[in-house]
Amino acid sequence: MSGETPERFRAALVQLRCGRSIPPNLEMAERLIRQAADQGAVYIQTPENTALMELDRPLALAQASEEEASEAVARMRGLAKELGVWLHVGSIAIKVAADKLANRSFLIAPSGEIAARYDKMHMFDVDLPNGEVYRESEAYRPGSKAVLASLPWGKLGLSICYDLRFPALYRALAQAGASFLAIPSAFTRETGRAHWRTLVRARAIETGCFVFAATQGGFHEMGRWTYGHSLIVSPWGDVLAEAGEAPQILIADIDPSLVVHARAAVPSLSGGKDFEVEIAGEARGPADS
Repeated sequence: MSGETPERFRAALVQLRCGRSIPPNLEMAERLIRQAADQGAVYIQTPENTALMELDRPLALAQASEEEASEAVARMRGLAKELGVWLHVGSIAIKVAADKLANRSFLIAPSGEIAARYDKMHMFDVDLPNGEVYRESEAYRPGSKAVLASLPWGKLGLSICYDLRFPALYRALAQAGASFLAIPSAFTRETGRAHWRTLVRARAIETGCFVFAATQGGFHEMGRWTYGHSLIVSPWGDVLAEAGEAPQILIADIDPSLVVHARAAVPSLSGGKDFEVEIAGEARGPADS
């Protein structure tokens, strides 16, 4: 960041507990988005899977639409324009082929225009210790590009949920100019209890960025738990606001100058070294002697 420091602004996270039908999910999201705008928020973020929480692949595909025909995208664009806010829809399932979806995030400007799109790159294909199995790649096509978007207060790096575990993405976004990182999520309860708060704070500290991380929380109709605990974290790693598990809004006033101060104090973004990994003591054959 250079020149005049951007003014402070109010950010809000909308925590949801979405089910298996799009209309009631959108109604819940809209109600909480309106509450956030009424409280002065000008950047409002919703979680991953804002329109639908559905693990069954055929059912998810049956309810998804192409972007141009998406009820959820159209409704969120109209709401952003009506309220005059930057509305960051954490993700919506968008049909990109007959048998594939994209887990796509939308940053919508106060004009209602889509300012940026990001398709989740890292697919959540895991086998958890409690027996839960997830295979996101069976229904979703991963993205291939990191995305940096312009807000009036600085650059925003986009990501979604499982991306959180890949720190190189966030370092690249910060080095490309991000002052803020978005990590809308639907973290499982088990992994959330173990890792969520630590990882979100780490991404803020490593990059000297504010982190906005809206999540799903509670027990969902499709039979799985998500952790909740949406977080707003400062560039120094301070938790400015944290939710519980229920649907709610989370608000914090953001001072972009703190990005400058954190990076001046610990300039790790510019202090990295190129290196090679040497495997010490590796066995050598007779030909190498």
